[in-house]
Amino acid sequence: MSPGISLPSPAKLNLFLHIVGRRPDGYHELQTLFQFLEYGDELSFTLTPDQPGVRLASSIPNVPDNDNLVIRAAKALMTLSDKGLPGVTITIDKRLPMGGGLGGGSSNAATTLLGLNHLWNLGLSNDELAGIGLTLGADVPVFVRGHAAFGEGVGEKLTNANPPQDWFVVIKPACNLNTGKIFSEQGLTRNTPRIKIAPAFEGDASRYRNDCEGVVRKLYPEVNQSLEWLSKFGPARLTGTGACIFGRFPTESAARIIWESKPSGVTGFVAKGVNISPLHKKLAELK
Repeated sequence: MSPGISLPSPAKLNLFLHIVGRRPDGYHELQTLFQFLEYGDELSFTLTPDQPGVRLASSIPNVPDNDNLVIRAAKALMTLSDKGLPGVTITIDKRLPMGGGLGGGSSNAATTLLGLNHLWNLGLSNDELAGIGLTLGADVPVFVRGHAAFGEGVGEKLTNANPPQDWFVVIKPACNLNTGKIFSEQGLTRNTPRIKIAPAFEGDASRYRNDCEGVVRKLYPEVNQSLEWLSKFGPARLTGTGACIFGRFPTESAARIIWESKPSGVTGFVAKGVNISPLHKKLAELK
């Protein structure tokens, strides 16, 4: 076994998010289009044969270690093996904002599943790892599978898609959204007509939207202000149910010009959209 490995844990965008119904258990039925970004966290895994178990090199503020999806993912893998697996220390270099709708926690969990499957030589398939991931969160499977995808159900039913690999300006307003509050709002659209195939922004892109955006604009003035600013330069949209918004641009230079004109105090980044996860590209290099 290799003594250690460092792997990317990329962000995702929901290029659109339609709420098409509500299930009897209260969960909402969604249709969405996931795409990865060449930007995210970095996770390092160091085997510790003389120190059993799983631990973080340092904790994430306000997240107890036992609640961290990285620890939960690693322990889920350990319980599947009857081997005496060596312990592991995991270091998280956190770049993605918490609660931004960029899938940071889910991506960290997927990187842990794939990274430790490789490091521990467990031989589990991506289907098996995605099944474990789904028990941790609805967004984990798309990161495990590593291909841009049209998502249905609660986001876990995935069909590979190939949207344009454009550049994005991603803005994080100075607030954190309460997902439960958003989904419980009376004014939330819950009956958007279903679409039959994964679109790649053919035709009228205005047909696609984030159904949470109207409610979020009313509840969170900071998001509304950021959307109004970014919309001056082209279509801007909320990603997922987090606070981050994005605008898409055909080139890096176009995106960076907009980024350089951002209001003072605005945080975020510029990144390229990609249809194959940077995590999977890195793992392919290691084979």
